[in-house]
Formats: sequence, C-alpha cells, structure tokens
Amino acid sequence: MPPLPLSSTLLLLLAILSSSSSAAGERDGPASGTSRFREAPLFYNAPSCPAPLPAGPDSACSPDALVHVAMTLDVTYLRGSMAAVLSVLQHTDCPQSIFFHFVATSAAGYLSATVAGSFPSLAFQIHPFADEPSVAGLISISVRAALDRPLNYARSYLPRLIPECVRRVVYLDSDLVLVDDIAGLASTLIPDGVALAAPEYCKANFTSYFTPTFWANPALSMAFEGRRACYFNTGVMVMELGRWRDGGYTERIEDWMELQKRMRIYELGSLPPFLLVFAGRIAAVEHRWNQHGLGGDNYRGLCRDLHPGPVSLLHWSGKGKPWARLDGGRPCPVDAIWAPYDLLLRTAFPIDDS
Repeated sequence: MPPLPLSSTLLLLLAILSSSSSAAGERDGPASGTSRFREAPLFYNAPSCPAPLPAGPDSACSPDALVHVAMTLDVTYLRGSMAAVLSVLQHTDCPQSIFFHFVATSAAGYLSATVAGSFPSLAFQIHPFADEPSVAGLISISVRAALDRPLNYARSYLPRLIPECVRRVVYLDSDLVLVDDIAGLASTLIPDGVALAAPEYCKANFTSYFTPTFWANPALSMAFEGRRACYFNTGVMVMELGRWRDGGYTERIEDWMELQKRMRIYELGSLPPFLLVFAGRIAAVEHRWNQHGLGGDNYRGLCRDLHPGPVSLLHWSGKGKPWARLDGGRPCPVDAIWAPYDLLLRTAFPIDDS
C-alpha cells in the first residue's frame, strides 16, 4: 500500500467539517460514567496471510503472529490508543495476524473490557507495569507534567514485560495514526548487534536536549565520543528484544536517570536517557514512518505542518493532542486526518492533557 498523499487544502476542509461534527456532539452533553467507544469494523486477512490469531492473550507466542505491537494504555490517553489500534488494523494486509501488547499501571479490567468491546477479534494482552514504583523514584521533573508519568517510561521496560518468545516488537505512542501497512515498518532491516531502529533527524539541535552542566563536564559529554549522535523520537521504534536484554539497555537507561537525580544533565522527560544510550547506535528508518511534532511545542501546542515527503505515520507528539483540539473547536488542519479513527461515543469526565 503506497503512502497516503496529503493536500493541505483538503486537510483544512476536513478540519472544518470535523470541528462542526465535534461541536454538534458537545451540544448533546456528556453522559455520566466512563468513556465509551463504538465497535470498530472487522478487518480480514488477505489470502496470502496466515490463519487468523484467536482473540485474547493465548497466541502471543504463535508463529502466525506476523507483527507484534507494543503500546501503553491508560484512561487519560485511551482515546488516542483506540484510534491508533484502528489505524493499524485498517491499513495492513494481515490485520488478524497482529498481536498487541498493552502496558498498564491501573484500571486493567476496564481497559481490557474496552479494547475487547471495540475490537472483539483482537489478539492482545495487557501487561501490568510491575516496575512502576521504582521508575517513579527515578523520574526528575521536566517541562510538562504529562512527561513525568511512570507509564511514559514503560517503553524502556518492554523486554522485561513481553514474553521471551517474541523476538521483535514495534513500539507506538498513543498519539499517532498509521496510513500505511505496519508490516513495512516491522520488517525494517536491523544489522547484527543493533537493538533498536527509528527515524533519525540529524539536522535537529542535538545539544539542546542536555544542560550546560552536561556539556561542560568531559566525563559526561564523552559519552557521545566516536558516535554520530542524532536526535530520534522514541514514539515509534522497532526493538530487537533479545539483543536489548543481552545488552542490558534497561539498566543503562536507569543509570543515567539515577545520575539525573543527583545533578541535572537534561531537561525533557524520558527522551534524553534514550539518546544517551542509543544515539548513533540505531538502525535508521525512513522519515515517513514518523511525521512527528504535529502536537506543536511543549509549551503552547501550536499548529505545525507536515514535513515534506511521503507519509506513512502521523504523530501528534508535543502538547497539543488532536482529540482535545477537535473537542475544543480549535483544530489544526492536520487533526482532520486523525478524526476518522476516533471511536469515542461519549466522555464522562474532562481529560487533562496538560
């Protein structure tokens, strides 16, 4: 399936239509109780695909699981997660051969029932984030409260949570949608000895992710010596789980977090420790697989345009989330791409995306 061509004129028109639809829904008023989601369409495997996986957690180790996807799952970002799952299923040739691994810290019963209600045939498992208490003690305050949630660090612990029978997993954030077949991303060539693949952005100001204290200390800044260290966004990654475990990368990330607690060497959540461990040591992925930054900056969440080039995945990283902007009647043009994947029926309480 070729990447989706996008027209800014069409986006603007769709944004206006989506905004009108959202406003009409708001006039009906919120209902009491928890968020409710409609059932998604059922997508079927193409003839060339293996037999469909059974619903539930029993097929995590099945050889018929062509792609393993890992995501975090919580009440606050559930609406985004549901849209992301729908987008994955809608655009792949083998939707019944994808296994989803969800990591949750609480409300596992509600989350599991909600996912199963909207995706009755989905093969998935919810993994409790057992490391949450220790992670909470390692987190330093960053520029935005949402970045300081322990669940935001769960991606570093996936090799401990996912069964060892799973060799490779695609990690996805909850604020994105795919418009291409995830099998193309999952099949990324990763050389021997490399544990991670992601789109790199070598023109970004890499030094800005670390404090003057870090760069002024030769014992710290030499961590990047001999590496062509480039920024990469951790919201879309292909992970070789066995190589990760063998390299002790979770422990290496924790070491940098412990140092951050003693002396402030970076400013922005879970990203800098990932950069310290992996920057310059990853396999590159085409940029079309992470059109990131669509949520704007971390302070005001201003609208941003797409980067030039083809698009396979749109990612609303940053402060502004498409569901919040659509509900508030202030969407950015690109939010209209997210709107068709929204499965929400009604929301019982306001969700704080600050």
